[in-house]
Amino acid sequence: MVIFIPLNIVKCRTRASLARCLHKKRKIKIGNMKNLLVLLFVGMSAGLFAQSRTVAGETFPAKLDVKGTNLVFNGAGLREKYTLDLYVAALYLPKQTTDANKVISGNEIQAINIKIVSNKVTREKFNETVKEGFEKVTEGKASSSEISKFQGFFSAPIKKGDDIQIIYKPGKGTAVIINGSYKGLVEGLEFKKALFSIWLGSKPADSGLKNEMLGKA
Repeated sequence: MVIFIPLNIVKCRTRASLARCLHKKRKIKIGNMKNLLVLLFVGMSAGLFAQSRTVAGETFPAKLDVKGTNLVFNGAGLREKYTLDLYVAALYLPKQTTDANKVISGNEIQAINIKIVSNKVTREKFNETVKEGFEKVTEGKASSSEISKFQGFFSAPIKKGDDIQIIYKPGKGTAVIINGSYKGLVEGLEFKKALFSIWLGSKPADSGLKNEMLGKA
């Protein structure tokens, strides 16, 4: 972040602190002070925006704090179907990687942040897509009880603007948080592998989205 400071203030700061300098006979004009405040605000705003990523009109933080563990933004992309924009999904990892298999098999804190951008995405359609995704990546061998439990987290209507976080934590399982509200958890690494494979596996729901989440596009 670069901040430009008027020359007269720079001169004062070479003699003493700015607070003391303001009381000297050579006072800074009000106009110059306003200019400084504007520049400081613009500079800080630029710094804040630098800490986020905007994808398809949706803003994601550069880092995601999960109970004291900082996950970094790995990549994000738009899920489209039949020319319709459905949602934007971002992948967060302890360390950036383009290796899908490493992400899927990794027994470390990971997260997928989904932002719904269409009213066409309903609870029924979302759960049906999840079920189809599990069947596709597991060749029909997915645990029906785990899938049903996961789908149960989406019992309330899904609408445009909803923010969904899917967070995996080693030794715990995969948790779902919707609009800041904790919905539940499915235990086990194997479930997480299957779930993340829906987006990142060899038969992803959207190959373009997969590459974007892996930072390849």
